[in-house]
Amino acid sequence: HTRESGGTMISSAYKLCAEIIEADYPSSDYNIYPFHFSDGDNWSADDTRLCMDILQKRLLPVSNVFCYGQVESPYGSGQFIKDLREGLKGNEQVLTSEIPNKDSIYRSIKDFLGSGK
Repeated sequence: HTRESGGTMISSAYKLCAEIIEADYPSSDYNIYPFHFSDGDNWSADDTRLCMDILQKRLLPVSNVFCYGQVESPYGSGQFIKDLREGLKGNEQVLTSEIPNKDSIYRSIKDFLGSGK
C-alpha cells in the first residue's frame, strides 16, 4: 500500500517474521530481537488485532524483546503505537519508542539495545 491508499498491512510483515524465525532461527539456539519501525498507519483495526494475535502467539514467545519505533509522520494516523501499548500493556518484552525526527532514530535504537534483555 502507498500513502495514498491509507496504510500498510503490518500483519503481513509480522507473519513473515514469524515464518522466518520458525523455519531458520529456533529460540533454543538464537537470541531473537525483532525490530519494527513505522509511521504507525496500519491498514485497518482488523489488521491491528491480527498483529496483536501474531505477536502474542508466535513472536513474543520466542523473542527476548520486541522493539517498535514509531516515526512521526504527517501522512500516517500514528495509531499503531497506541494500540500496541494498550493491547500489550504491562508486557516487559515489548519496548516502544516515539521518534519525532531523524536525529532521534539513533537514540531510539540505543534505548532498545540498552534494555539488557
